[in-house]
Parts: sequence; C-alpha cells; structure tokens
Amino acid sequence: MAIKDKVEKLLPLFEKLTSLTKQQLAPDQRDPRLASVGILPRGTLFSCFHEKHLNEATELFKILYRANDFDDFLKLATQARDVANEGLYVYALSVAVAHRDDCKGITLPPIQEVFPDRFIPSETINLAMKEAKNKTYDDVVVEIEDTGNIRDPEYKLAYFREDVAVNAHHWYWHVVYPANWDESLTGKVKDRKGELFYYMHQQMSARYDCERLCNGLNRMVPFHNFEEKLEGYAPHLTSLISGLHYASRPEGFSLRDLVDVDVQEMERWRERILKAIDLHFVHGANGQTLRLDEEHGADILGALIEASSSSPNKGFYGSLHNWGHVMMARMHDPDARFQENPGVMSDTSTSLRDPIFYRWHRFVDNIFQQYKATLHPYTKEELSFAGVKIVNAYVKAKKTNVVTTFMKDDHLDLSHGIEFGTEHKVLVKYHHLDHEPFSLIINVDNTTSEIKHATIRVFLGPKYDELGNRLAPDEQRRLMIELDKFHKELKPGKNFIHRNAFDSNVTLSHTYTFDELRSGLSASQDATEYCSCGWPEHMLIPRGTTKGIEFELFVMATDYTHDNPEGADVKTICGDAVSYCGAKDQKYPDKKPMGYPFDRPTTARSAQELLTDNMSLTTVKIQYLGYKRACYGN
Repeated sequence: MAIKDKVEKLLPLFEKLTSLTKQQLAPDQRDPRLASVGILPRGTLFSCFHEKHLNEATELFKILYRANDFDDFLKLATQARDVANEGLYVYALSVAVAHRDDCKGITLPPIQEVFPDRFIPSETINLAMKEAKNKTYDDVVVEIEDTGNIRDPEYKLAYFREDVAVNAHHWYWHVVYPANWDESLTGKVKDRKGELFYYMHQQMSARYDCERLCNGLNRMVPFHNFEEKLEGYAPHLTSLISGLHYASRPEGFSLRDLVDVDVQEMERWRERILKAIDLHFVHGANGQTLRLDEEHGADILGALIEASSSSPNKGFYGSLHNWGHVMMARMHDPDARFQENPGVMSDTSTSLRDPIFYRWHRFVDNIFQQYKATLHPYTKEELSFAGVKIVNAYVKAKKTNVVTTFMKDDHLDLSHGIEFGTEHKVLVKYHHLDHEPFSLIINVDNTTSEIKHATIRVFLGPKYDELGNRLAPDEQRRLMIELDKFHKELKPGKNFIHRNAFDSNVTLSHTYTFDELRSGLSASQDATEYCSCGWPEHMLIPRGTTKGIEFELFVMATDYTHDNPEGADVKTICGDAVSYCGAKDQKYPDKKPMGYPFDRPTTARSAQELLTDNMSLTTVKIQYLGYKRACYGN
C-alpha cells in the first residue's frame, strides 16, 4: 500500500476527537486484544506524567505495535478509537505510527489541529463556534484572544509560553521518546534518551531566560522549596472532551499530598538523587552500582529523574520529574473531591504555557548541574582541534551581525478537531515571533596538508545580565542556546562556510497540516526523513529589544572523526532536528556530551581565557521590529 493511501486511512482516526461520546463498542464487539483498553474514562484529561495513565497508554501502544500488518493495525486502531480515552488514544496511536516499520514515511497530523482546545483560548473557540453557527455560507476566521494583561509581568512572555508550535514540539518530543519505551518489544534502542531528556529541557529553560532578559525581566528563580507558595496562573483553556476548564492556580498555593504520592516522598527522592551524585554512583534495583561517570552519568540521571522505563531503580529513586508535573497540576484539588480538571502542567502539549514549568525545569537542571560540577573542567587540550583555526564568523543579514525579529500572523484550522456543523473552514488568526532570513559566514583555516572533517557547533547567548553587567563565562554557559551543529569537510588552506539558518540542526522547518497530508504533499518527498519533532524554525532566535540587545555568537570546530559514532557517510533518519530529537533508530550522531562545550562548569574568568584557535566569539545585535514584517516578504 502506498504511503499516501495509508495516510488517507489513518487521518480520519485523528479527526473530531473532541466530539466523541461515551464508549461505543461493547466488550463482546471488540477484538479480544483490546480487552484491557478503556480503563481511563472518556472526558478525563490524559497525562503521560501520571503513572496509571501512562501504563494504560503503554498497553494500548503494545497492542497496536504488535498488530500483524498494516490492515490489522488499522482495524485495532479503529476499534480502540471507540473505547479508549481520547487523549490516551491519540498519544498511543501517535507513538505506534512513529515507530511501526510499516508506517515509515507517514507523517503524523499536527496535534494543534487534532486538539485545538489545548492551544487556543476558550474565549476564542467559543467565538468561533458562534461565528460558524451564524455564518454557514462561508469560511470563518476569528482573531485569538489575549489571556492576560500587563498587570502581570509574566504576560510579557505569553508570546513564548503560548506559542502553538513550541507547545506542539514538547508533545511530539514525548511521542518520539516515550517514558515507558520497551526495547525488548521493539528491538529499537533510544540512544542516550536520559541525557536527551536533560538537554532538551535545559535548552528550553535557557531560551526562556534569554527571552526574559529581552523583555527587561530578571532571570527566573528556580523552584527549590517543596513548601514554597507559588505564583498564580490562569490558562484560559477549556477541554472540549470534558467541558471543564483547565484549572487555574490561585497565587499562594503550594504542593499538596496526592492520593498516589505525597510531598515527603518527593523530598526523599530528591535527597537520594543528590546523595547519589555526591557518591558518584546510583544503587541499581538488583543490588549493583552504576557509576555516574563522564560517558554515562547524564544518561543514567536522566532516566532516573524522569523515571522512564530505563530507570535503574525506580522503587528507590522514585519519579521526581513526572510527579512534580502532576502535583503542580493538582494542588487546587489534590484529593479530587471537587472533580476538577488538572492544570496545564499535567499535559505535555499544554505545560509550557505555565511559568512554573520553566522554574520546575530549572530545578531539575540544577540537579544535573550538580552532577556536572563533579566532572573536571575541560582543558585547553580537550577543547582544541589541532591544525584548524576559525579566523572569523559573522551573521549575514540585511545588516551584518544584526538580526531583526518581528511578529507574524498565521492561521490554525480548528475544523479537523472540532465539529462545527459546517463544511466550511473555521480558522483562528494568531501571531507568533519570527525572524528575518539570515546566514552564518564562517572562515576557517586548515593549516595541515590533509582534508579535515569538522563538526561545526554554533551557540548564541546573552552578553549582559539583567543589571547590564558582563556575564562571566560560567554564568553565560547556562544561557547559551544551540543554534546549529553540522558536518563540514575542510580542505587544506582557507575554507569559506556559508550556512543558512533555515537549515539549522535544532529546528523543524515545516509542519504539515491535515490538508497538506491529504494532498500527498508529505508523501511526495523523502518522508522517512520527517518525524514531526523539532524546535519551531520561527522561534530559533530570541525576540531582542526595540533598541537592539547584544548577544554573543559562539562558533567552534571539533574533530568529526572523533565525534560521529557511526562514521562520516551514515545518513541520519529524521535528521531535521537531531540536536533536540536524535536520529530515528540510530545512535545520537555526536559522541560529545550534549551541550558541549557549555555542559560543564568552567574556571575561565573571561572569554579570552576560554577561547582556543578552533573557536570564535562575535557580538551580534538582535532588534525587535514589532509588526513591521512586510519588508521581508513574509
């Protein structure tokens, strides 16, 4: 069966899920393999952070993954749609499509069109419903509503936290890297999954702090006290599968004991993890000890903190990260006596909207940084690349070393996820940050007489702190965001490298809509290279300021023959954003620690102390133009 035909059969399974009623198939009408499906009731907000929810989703995934062939898979998926919880169903089906061999080349529909109520304020959806009812003769376009105002300083960051594609990225990442991944079932290893969990979330935290500095705000204060009173937050989202609002968090609430876990357990797990870091090893479940060494330490800690299926001892070290999400989402109704919906922190597609997400992940990242502090700082010899010198690097845009950003209008189609009772389109007009096209120009000298294969690593970080003081290297390193990483062959002598920002190794260049998928657009290309996972391209660069704010562009060349675990000629699958999402069914295509060379503390007191010949540091200004976007033809 052709890819386009498979897509046509699968797409209806993802549509109008917000309109499903109670379970339709009686138990005796189902395939016997689906007997264990349907425990989590319809209308309940599914959370892959909640252990019981995740376990049922894992069971459904296994049933779908073990299907005999594509037709059998389709039959099981069709029946499961009629009995499973809506969110759990989409999650399990998406994980199955992303990993079954007979689904290679199939692109998942955008989660923002499957469940638009997770991305669009309830006021806007309510308006869209009214307009669709009153305007049955034509397409409907409504403008998105604001979710706050300037009385709340955090409102300045709403464009980042509520960005549709940013939240979709987080959902897709957890589909590509499910917490309960079973290597014995699939035969597919998720290489360095624990370390990637750490790095992807560390990068989101770094990006958020960069945005804060661009908006005149202090860097965030990490969550650190399990009894502290937290800031308030109101998501302005309503779940259409339950009819209930995603819960708001009144200011001054703190974590509360839940039925399944209590605050004291969270504190105990944290202390055990910190003690393991101090001892340089963790206790395995079967009595063995696992060293937290340079090569595997971050990966072991990532599995342990997330409490994935790779955790070496979940019974002892618990599930700190996941239960933290659930606790923060349920502090308003911890024992469910009022049957309220949880807050947005319970869902991977909504949790980035809440400011506490970033403070929580700074707390998690601080644990990793405590481990990194046990490793020796990189020496000049470890950082150098003999025979390779970066002469200079700069940004080529309308103005050299000046990148302009702006707000751009876009549209989201609601009609695939919501039943409006009309055949016409119902769209929401919203806006998101974007940047002008730009390229990186890098001049490199290869002073040897032979070809060198280099990994070019590109980072961007703020030059000054919130008080205008020059950031010390050890402070700046945790704010460095990865812009790109790519392989380049360097001939002897001078080399000129031109790299378009659109080709970045961290971003997803395009999201295919339902309509594009139906037209066969994704199947007409090398679809095995597209896996829906990646940071949105329009959010590659921080917003900047209207006057322009100075950042520093860091470029480094390292020895590719030492970096690449698979060799120079291996083509990565799903290579659009491998820095954040890895390479499908392959080793992570870089043996260096993720975030290298900024992953460890440094004793350097200035940039001059830090730099070696194979590095370059360039001041770049980022200027925000508001809605002045037309001059770039976008």
